[in-house]
Order: sequence, then C-alpha cells, then structure tokens
Amino acid sequence: MAEPATDTILVLNGPNLNMLGTREPEKYGHATLADVEKLCRETAASFGLKADCRQSNREGELIDFIHEAHGRKMKGIIINAGGYSHTSIALHDALLAVQIPTVEVHVTNIHARESFRHHSYTARAAFASLCGFGIEGYRLAIQGLAAKLGIKPKA
Repeated sequence: MAEPATDTILVLNGPNLNMLGTREPEKYGHATLADVEKLCRETAASFGLKADCRQSNREGELIDFIHEAHGRKMKGIIINAGGYSHTSIALHDALLAVQIPTVEVHVTNIHARESFRHHSYTARAAFASLCGFGIEGYRLAIQGLAAKLGIKPKA
C-alpha cells in the first residue's frame, strides 16, 4: 500500500470524461481532462493540498480508487462519476463505506437533461453536489470541500 496522503484529495473522473474537449463540445465545452486536472491541482495547492487526479472507464477500478483513498487517509474526494452516477449503487456504497467527505461534480446540469440523468446515486453519498458550472464546478467543489474541512486558503 502507498504511504498515507493526509494532505491529499482524490479527484475521480468516470467513464467518457477522458473524451472532454472532443465529446459533444456544445454540452461539455472545449476544455480537456488535462485542463480539469490542472485546475484541480492549482485549486488544491491554494489550500495547501495535493490533488491526486484519476480517471477510469471501469466501475470496479473507480471503486478501487475510492478504497485506496481510505487506505491512504486522503482528506476528501471530488467525484464526477459520469454515467455511473445514475446507475451505480456500488459506487454509492463504496463512498459511504470509506466515510471520506465527498463532493459530486457534473460539468452539465443533469437536471436540465434527459430524465434518466435526474437521479444520482453518488449524490446521495456526498455532502454536496454541483452541476452545470462547466469545469469551474471542480474549483467550486474543492473550495467547498476545503471549507467543510476547515482549511483556509494559503496566502
């Protein structure tokens, strides 16, 4: 097992988020996953935190990453589970099992889209959910997570 990462947050992106920038840019914009990860690392650093950014198209691997976050004593999780948000009880259960403060993020407003996207299992395991802010939602999620943890921005 890797060393504890008590100053680290996990930023977890699910299926198809590796296609940001080219997948339906009219909905998701032109920012890439690399842009999201850079934004997250910079925002986390402003609070003296590190962002461990991961992406997988496989549900089981996402669950393994969540379990690893628990084992490494990470401070929080930012998750965009993509389509798994709407289908995965297993991701919901993994988030509840680790008891790590979690914020759910979606690039688009899932409530203004197809009805099957209106329900999110991962939102039920998070203390907050942000959607519709584009990739800026990740920055807001990290700021909200830091506030929940009582961590102030570094000067």
